[in-house]
Amino acid sequence: MITFDRGTECFNFRVAGIAIHGDRVLLHKAEKDNFWSFPGGRVEMGEDSAHSLVREMKEELNEDVEIVRLLWIVENFFVYNQKNYHEICFYYLMQFRGRSLYLEKDTTFWGVENDADLEFNWFSIDTDTLAQLPLLPAFLQNSLQDLPASVKHIVWRD
Repeated sequence: MITFDRGTECFNFRVAGIAIHGDRVLLHKAEKDNFWSFPGGRVEMGEDSAHSLVREMKEELNEDVEIVRLLWIVENFFVYNQKNYHEICFYYLMQFRGRSLYLEKDTTFWGVENDADLEFNWFSIDTDTLAQLPLLPAFLQNSLQDLPASVKHIVWRD
């Protein structure tokens, strides 16, 4: 994975998937965390970002996804576990292939990343619902209502 850890600073190259089904959007969080984010993970050396997302979804949920298109490239700056992070994240619109059982889930379902349990849930995509969630990065609470027609570059500090 492409991550560089230097004392109290860390750089990540991450990829995330936006899965929208009807009026719901898929979010996940590590069991130990108190915030939600979009499923994905870190890109491996020599791996393109779209393939990374397909791989991550297979690893976490044993599910095949199709990449629709790139939505955002985000330079994200935040503090997590007492470290200052500088993260580059590619956000892709994705969809589950075939007739995935996950599309009809109305309750929490679980996935695994390394040794961490991941909680997945579908949430209403409306702004009021998303505004009530600790969703990071926070710009996504409003941006999901109007997906960009072409790739947007965003610099964000949470």
